[in-house]
Amino acid sequence: MALVRVRQHVNPLAKKYQTPANALEWEKVYPQPNQPLHLDIGCARGRFVLQMAQMETNWNFLGLEIREPLVVEANQLRRELGLTNLHYLFCNVNNSLKSLLSSLPTGTLQRVSIQFPDPWFKTRHAKRRVVQPELVAELADYLAIGGVVFLQSDIEFVAVEMRSRFAENPAFEKLGTAQWLTQNPLPVQTEREIGTQNKGEPVYRAMFVRKTTAS
Repeated sequence: MALVRVRQHVNPLAKKYQTPANALEWEKVYPQPNQPLHLDIGCARGRFVLQMAQMETNWNFLGLEIREPLVVEANQLRRELGLTNLHYLFCNVNNSLKSLLSSLPTGTLQRVSIQFPDPWFKTRHAKRRVVQPELVAELADYLAIGGVVFLQSDIEFVAVEMRSRFAENPAFEKLGTAQWLTQNPLPVQTEREIGTQNKGEPVYRAMFVRKTTAS
């Protein structure tokens, strides 16, 4: 299948991305909607969750991506492979997450990954970055107790900002005492992660768990 060409960066504050996605009818998306759900935010071409879905058939996987052609392409590949525990959705996660997750079977969202998000280097573009306090708060509302959030980036200031935003929310606790995780705790690496490591450059990783009680 030929890969579609898309813009590398999309401004989530642009007018065309301000309409929130509709709530999903989960029983129509997955044959077994009560399986644990892994949400991959900013999934790009979706190869990471594709491999995860093939490995963990007792989980459901949902990839969210703001570049619609990539979602169309990913869902086409998913259908060709016959994967029923995987779905991709075009949306702007910063205004769609609540409507998407509000109808989710309680306790099923158990893992979230946010990997190598667009850095938006300029300070005046900071609001375009995906990990905003509002996003963290919404994940706290819907992530199951004991559920985890995995963050990684090859841009240190982006990783620091993401880590800080989850650390600031009392619902989350960082796993491990080290500043960063030295290894990826998940069984699949993204293409960006592999490429960064092959160049001998660092990847900054952190994982948070949804605490039983906010303190």
